Amino acid sequence: MTALAERARVAARVPTRFLPVVVTFALFVLMFAGGSLRYDSFASGQVLLNLLIDNSFLVVLAVGMTFVILTGGIDLSVGSVVALSTMVAASLLRAGWPAVPVMLLVLAGGAVFGLAMGAVIHYLVIQPFIVTLAGMFLARGLCYVIDLQSISISDPVFRTIAQTAIPLGDDLFLSPSAVVALVVVAIAVYVLHMTRFGRTVYAVGGNQQSAMLMGLRVGQAKVGVYVISGTCSALAGLLFTFYMLSGYSLHAVGMELDAIAAVVIGGTLLTGGSGFVLGSVLGVLVLGTIQTILSFEGTLSSWWSRIVIGLLLLVFVVLQRVLARRSAAAST
Repeated sequence: MTALAERARVAARVPTRFLPVVVTFALFVLMFAGGSLRYDSFASGQVLLNLLIDNSFLVVLAVGMTFVILTGGIDLSVGSVVALSTMVAASLLRAGWPAVPVMLLVLAGGAVFGLAMGAVIHYLVIQPFIVTLAGMFLARGLCYVIDLQSISISDPVFRTIAQTAIPLGDDLFLSPSAVVALVVVAIAVYVLHMTRFGRTVYAVGGNQQSAMLMGLRVGQAKVGVYVISGTCSALAGLLFTFYMLSGYSLHAVGMELDAIAAVVIGGTLLTGGSGFVLGSVLGVLVLGTIQTILSFEGTLSSWWSRIVIGLLLLVFVVLQRVLARRSAAAST
């Protein structure tokens, strides 16, 4: 049996819903291996950990986006909420507020923002694209209301968190933000796969009418995912604040597209009902690997990352369509 036939036989044994995640994992391994072969210092544990450190805020953002897309929705406001969170945190710290109340207020604000959008989407039956687009403009506009200039952060608590390195031995370390991102991923996996709410999220994305006939709390799930997305956006904003140590109205421009790209590359169906948080994390790592390879190369424009991401998105959308048709054909 040829190697190609053997791979095809193994792929046939993988359940369809896991196949996109397997493909994303294989892509990540191939990209990292390719970088290791080309650059001597690429194949190190710290480079791998840096993917998580430098993209911890995007991991948290992708987790919230995964919940939303699993219901068949979309949230275009997340990048603007990240920017607004940095501005609120920086302005309150500048005004003399203690760090902990600032963090709690930012998280509460993100949850309320998500709750408002989710309630409008569900109870007024308005398309998520329109509601979250309005939320995007609103959050970005509020940034400019707070201040037109960048606000640097000198608060000792924020600076300590930003500069702390958690040693892992053998010259390896993680940042507190990366640890927070891992905790968020673990909680999200538990909620989606071990709770009634998580099962309802999948059911709503699969077939909302059937979920209603089954007596599931569809409204609670549809509003709840936007609360989760808003909270994750605010938390990502705090992590981004630690990363940049500043608040700025132009922070996180286009980051909502990066989050959506990571979720889609991670195998979550845009139509909802199928996908995994771990797949979204792999999607973020793929995006981070592209940026890292460009950084090691040094001679390529950063816009090449957008070109590669666009091509990957196209490939994964086509893959999703092929798998959906194959699944439909198998069920008939």
